Amino acid sequence: MTESFNPVFHTDAIRNKSVLITGGAGFIGSNLVEYLIQHGARKVRVLDNLSNGFLKNIEAFSNHPAFEFMEGDITNPQTCALACEGMNLISHQAALGSVPRSIAFPLPTHAANSTGFLNMLVAARDAGVERFVYASSSSVYGDLADSPKSEARIGKALSPYAVSKYTDELYAGVFALNYGMKVIGLRYFNVFGPRQDPNGPYAAAIPLFMDALLNDKDAYLNGDGEQTRDFTFVQNAVQANVRAFFTENEQAFNRVYNVAVGENISVKKLFSMLAEIAGKDAQPLHRDDRPGDIRNSLADITLARTYLSYEPQVKLKEGLAVTFEWFSKTFGTVTK
Repeated sequence: MTESFNPVFHTDAIRNKSVLITGGAGFIGSNLVEYLIQHGARKVRVLDNLSNGFLKNIEAFSNHPAFEFMEGDITNPQTCALACEGMNLISHQAALGSVPRSIAFPLPTHAANSTGFLNMLVAARDAGVERFVYASSSSVYGDLADSPKSEARIGKALSPYAVSKYTDELYAGVFALNYGMKVIGLRYFNVFGPRQDPNGPYAAAIPLFMDALLNDKDAYLNGDGEQTRDFTFVQNAVQANVRAFFTENEQAFNRVYNVAVGENISVKKLFSMLAEIAGKDAQPLHRDDRPGDIRNSLADITLARTYLSYEPQVKLKEGLAVTFEWFSKTFGTVTK
């Protein structure tokens, strides 16, 4: 996470728990690993194939006695079974992200996000894992016009990525029903923060904007830039995972929760906020809309507040400032 934030979301039980983080070398996963290591988890095992994750994200923990790294792919059932051995808790973050990538490459998206997810559920069931927490996505809301979005209603899926994430939710539900597993799903809304990769053809908006502002590159808005998002600082996603691990509310299980702030902003205004933080007088360029994009996204987080005691700690402007500071140290010096 960052030195600026060190809130506590766990119980004393953390010291007796061994936790598997799939995709733990990735953006959200590595921030979760950091929290668990800092707060004394008995063991933190990372399973990652390093296709989207990076060893640099977890190198700070490599010599910690509680940390263990396992390179492997969730599309391999034997790898999943081995990774689950001796684990009490699982946070399943491993996935092939990006709506545009899923439209271009639906088969690998399905293999990682749906088949890989099913492999992990089976392995967790067979290993007797106590709780299985997994990353879903606000993309499952599809073309639903409701605002804010609440968990009980979704629309038609707009991308293979959305289909894969909703498939996960369906599988999680039937595994809870038929095998008595304690499962919790988290629908992330546009998570951002330190360790989010600005490189590659499927990088997200905020790291791309930061890269552009730091290095005097062109920044692009898709369409008119008036599409809205509930941008969510990564610490809030970490909080949701940890709350799900340690909740004592029996009614919290076998549900899916929105993980967001409950506030939205246009992408165009977001760029203006970042330009102000960077001290740059920059204007973005416009290009065609992206296929599969949701127009407006705003979360109702009542359910997570009620059952998980989730409360977003960091709002957008504060999170952007922290993230920009990290990006400037990591990827370059801001020239004003």
